Amino acid sequence: QVQLVESGGGLVQPGGSLRLSCTASGTVFSISNMAWFRQAPGEERNLVAIISSEGDTNYAESTMGRFSISRDNAKNTTYLQMSSLKPEDTAVYYCNADVRRDYTSPFRHYWGKGTLVTVSS
Repeated sequence: QVQLVESGGGLVQPGGSLRLSCTASGTVFSISNMAWFRQAPGEERNLVAIISSEGDTNYAESTMGRFSISRDNAKNTTYLQMSSLKPEDTAVYYCNADVRRDYTSPFRHYWGKGTLVTVSS
């Protein structure tokens, strides 16, 4: 089995910063893309940022210039550094990764359970 566990969410004031972490554990042979999604109450889950195994990144337009995604392949971990946070960034943030459990298996999507980020004064 593969588990993705997010951490780092919480309450922050507008203009503040937070860093989220997500670590893949269990039977992990290799990981290709790692990504962060978010879902606000009553809305769909949307992509925030994605990073390839080579470090190529893409961002949602609403987060470009404020959020930065990175990863540590040795630790099977991805990070989302969020700055200049706005109330509209309030959401549950989910980690997603494409994981291969052994050299014969295909890549499969895995999701974390999410971590809540609340931006409010």
